[in-house]
Amino acid sequence: MILEARNVTVRYRGRRQPALDAVSCHVRATELVAVVGPNGSGKTTLVRALAGLVRPEQGSVLIQDRPIAAWGRADLARVLGVVPQREEIVFPLRVDEAVMLGRYARLGPLGAPAAADHAAVATALDRCDAGSLVDRSIDTLSGGEWQRVRLARALAQEPAALVLDEPTAALDVRHEMEMLELIRSLVDGGLAGLVITHHLNLAARFADRILLLSGGRLVAEGAPGEVLRTETLSRVFEWPVAVTTWCDGSPQVVPLRTGEQAS
Repeated sequence: MILEARNVTVRYRGRRQPALDAVSCHVRATELVAVVGPNGSGKTTLVRALAGLVRPEQGSVLIQDRPIAAWGRADLARVLGVVPQREEIVFPLRVDEAVMLGRYARLGPLGAPAAADHAAVATALDRCDAGSLVDRSIDTLSGGEWQRVRLARALAQEPAALVLDEPTAALDVRHEMEMLELIRSLVDGGLAGLVITHHLNLAARFADRILLLSGGRLVAEGAPGEVLRTETLSRVFEWPVAVTTWCDGSPQVVPLRTGEQAS
């Protein structure tokens, strides 16, 4: 097992209710797991727990079957590539410089990039179809370009697992699909993948399994067709939906208008 959370409870200071309440999940190599749920359901907190950024009140997180507390930060960065939901551009680095930051854990604080590091950066950029951006400043990139560069930076770490929080946020349809196709191909190539997303229909088409969170609890887990059910989704999202089936067999969710009935 590459990533695993066992009955993890996370409570933020000053909050009575836990952000995560006894949530368990796991991700194997070549498996893409999507985590979905309403705003405030605990999705980002799960990412933070898996990345070791918050300490569970109860339960445990394991990376490659070792407790996360047993990992040093540099060692963890060699195994786990994390792309957070939001990231401010502080310094207008060139794209290749930004992606080279993914090599930090392998270089150390004073290490100079060697040929192997430049090769890893070039490979990561190529895999993300971002090689043509190499000389651009990151503050000149579009939303889709910046997302590809951020993913390339994570790949430059040469991780065993990718954890992505809303990787298609603010992207148009084309760039949403390109990003998910890329993530799916990386997972098929051997990585473990966990994606947080609001897009139920994209989750249904690309993920092997879906975790549905609500109020910090795990409501349902399984194949897309087992999780994305009309009654469950209408209850969790507090809005009526209909669920149809696309030609590839994946469920597709249609939110209903007020007073509308599913045909």
